[in-house]
Amino acid sequence: MPGPYLQAAVFAERVLHERDGVLSLVRIVDRLGVQATGDAPEELPEGASAKVTLVVMLKSGDARGRHRLTIRPELPSGLRSEPRGFDVLFEGEDRGVNVIVDLDVALMEGLHWFIVTLGDVELTRVPLRIAYQRLT
Repeated sequence: MPGPYLQAAVFAERVLHERDGVLSLVRIVDRLGVQATGDAPEELPEGASAKVTLVVMLKSGDARGRHRLTIRPELPSGLRSEPRGFDVLFEGEDRGVNVIVDLDVALMEGLHWFIVTLGDVELTRVPLRIAYQRLT
């Protein structure tokens, strides 16, 4: 059985670390709504950010040893931000690795992608849409 395997990659509003080592993900999200009232601008102003938590869960399979996991944000414009890297240790078989990353995401309207790679292999892309709505 080759590996490692991606088990899940999602944004959660909150991640609970239970006493028995199990994770509980609260409010899995793929969309952030930004609302403004009054004389708010037509478009979402630049410079603001939101905190989000990305959870990447991997299983070892045949993989053993240290590997480099990276997360590279891609803005709606297509520009890519600096990647964040993490060393992960695979112990083999059903043993897993959970990487929990708190990110500051630029509040730029549109579809943001977070590209997850292990070494040189792209495992997945996790979407996060930011929508701006003016309320009158």
